[in-house]
Amino acid sequence: MNGQINGHAIFENVRRYRGIASLYRQTANFRPGQRWSLLEQAREWEERALVELETYFAARADYATSLAA
Repeated sequence: MNGQINGHAIFENVRRYRGIASLYRQTANFRPGQRWSLLEQAREWEERALVELETYFAARADYATSLAA
């Protein structure tokens, strides 16, 4: 049960981070003077989402390995 809750929270974070990244990209379209800064911020939020996913799946792989041992 605890793993499901943690997984749910991680996927919610990923959804939130990607939503924020999307808003930065959309804003960049309407603010050409700040375009590159906004796109860089979008990239940083996408990176946060990837780190969350990588951490989650690495932990699951480690847990599965410990069960098999």
